[in-house]
Amino acid sequence: MWRLFVLLVLALANPALSETTAATLFAAQKEPSAQRPSAIGTYAKGCAAGNVELPQDGPTWQAMRLSRHRNFGQPVTIDFLKDLSAFAVTQGWAGLYIGDIGNPRGGPMNSGHASHQMGLDVDIWQLPANRLDLSADEREELSSIPVRSSDQRSVTENWTPVHQAIMRQAALDPRVDRIFVAAAVKIEMCKTATAADTEWLQKIRPEGGHDTHFHVRLKCPRGSNMCQTQTPSVSELSKGGNGCDETLAWWVSDAYLNPKPPKNPPPPKPRKKKSTELLMSDLPPQCMGVLQSD
Repeated sequence: MWRLFVLLVLALANPALSETTAATLFAAQKEPSAQRPSAIGTYAKGCAAGNVELPQDGPTWQAMRLSRHRNFGQPVTIDFLKDLSAFAVTQGWAGLYIGDIGNPRGGPMNSGHASHQMGLDVDIWQLPANRLDLSADEREELSSIPVRSSDQRSVTENWTPVHQAIMRQAALDPRVDRIFVAAAVKIEMCKTATAADTEWLQKIRPEGGHDTHFHVRLKCPRGSNMCQTQTPSVSELSKGGNGCDETLAWWVSDAYLNPKPPKNPPPPKPRKKKSTELLMSDLPPQCMGVLQSD
């Protein structure tokens, strides 16, 4: 708290320091705020009041990369992870390896993510957990495994029915809004899901960079009136579709993987700020209260 107070005082006294990034201010916080739990803003421009810590070790999980101090989320997120990791045990795994959730008070991170700002996003490793006694050093050194081929068009031998069962269980959970995976993973799921059991696939969304983990995003929890749930991105959602139509093939096409430069490129759009460049003025004003809270 003292470090934050000094940063805020200096920022007010010195206009140059008013450019201190929100990521720097939120990274300075080592404990959640003593407030009623509430997700504030959007997944990529927000913060989290009353986050709770996922214990580093649990009966069915271990938090990874402890040095990042990113094992904090809204209570609904922590409850979800406990439930999903317990399900993983029923499928033959020892549990789940949990990657980044969020900062103690949410907000932008200094590296690695544009989202994960409201305590409602979590990365879950594709590496099957076969033991839950990893040391802190092992959790820094161990890496997850890719389940997508290097050409991005298919899954590898690392992909198993258990992976699909765990993601299906997550997608069926009413607390979950969507799950980001490598496109090859969704294609494989669409191929192998039972014809009468595909509606849950609507929540499985292809997204680049998700070959060694899957990213679960929860809905705004009840009572978080300043939280904005993401707009559906698949047009079939209102029709009860599953997202396994012909548009899915685009994600593994040359047009996407190896695009040719356009003959007449449009004028460049103004560059958006990276999450590491966001200032407090870019976030909801309530986020300052989250930072200043005890």
